[in-house]
Amino acid sequence: MYHRDRSPCSALAVSRSVERPRAAVLLLHGGHEYGTSAPGVWNLPAVRMVPFERAVRRATEEHDVLIGRVRYRCRGWNGGRADAAHDAERALHELARVAGDVPTVLVGHSMGARAALRAAGGAHVRGVVGLAPWCPPEDSVRHLDGRHVVLLHGDRDRVTDPKASADFLARARAAGADASFVEMRGSGHAMLRRSAAWHELTTSAVTGLLGLTPLSSPFTGEGRLLSGA
Repeated sequence: MYHRDRSPCSALAVSRSVERPRAAVLLLHGGHEYGTSAPGVWNLPAVRMVPFERAVRRATEEHDVLIGRVRYRCRGWNGGRADAAHDAERALHELARVAGDVPTVLVGHSMGARAALRAAGGAHVRGVVGLAPWCPPEDSVRHLDGRHVVLLHGDRDRVTDPKASADFLARARAAGADASFVEMRGSGHAMLRRSAAWHELTTSAVTGLLGLTPLSSPFTGEGRLLSGA
């Protein structure tokens, strides 16, 4: 669950530790465009990621996968400060000390997806699964060469722009990423409608990118998938 980490300076909260990790999943919840106060323990963006963490936990139960969460110092991205991205990078460094050199997949929602995409150049990052991501056109994609990127976005999202996600994927693919876009028809930013499909596609992408299961065709960079009702 989303409890306080014992170290207030840590950017990483480990929610499932294993003795000898074979892989790791790092979850990043959403936030705000601006906000310098610390997020609360049960803030809504964090709560939205709880069912995704549970789904990933179930899907990786037999595979010695460490699961962690990024702890943000601030609620917001805060312009050029990019606070969430720096926290994601700090969490990845801490994760490497805890788990070693294991393949890692980042799963982020909204601002958390933007932070995950920014941090995806990390040495052990295998790929990113972005949920309703915030993808401004000025964000770089050069560091995504050789990475897997899967973005899921509801066509009724009024908070972040699904077209911006598709445009980001096109740029990432041109830069050398293995990139796929999944349009979740009828779903919005909170991922409540058709939640089971969100969870299933996310866990399928995570296990496929980690090599625990075969990577299904929607996530092999072959194009755009429309997920219907």
